[in-house]
Amino acid sequence: MPLRIGLYIPDDLLEDWFASGTGMNPASDVALKAAEAYGLRFECEFKYYPERMEGVFWKWVPAL
Repeated sequence: MPLRIGLYIPDDLLEDWFASGTGMNPASDVALKAAEAYGLRFECEFKYYPERMEGVFWKWVPAL
């Protein structure tokens, strides 16, 4: 993923993509851990925001 780009993924897609069949509401720990591991493979950060019901992948931008 390019620098300065964020990818916002709603709860239902997080579950479908990373832990299909585990349920939702709130997102399962299995899905959140799998999403975090996936982000690390591509040098991305991942954070889940329960109040927004979405996860966010982004790439940290070093100071120039």
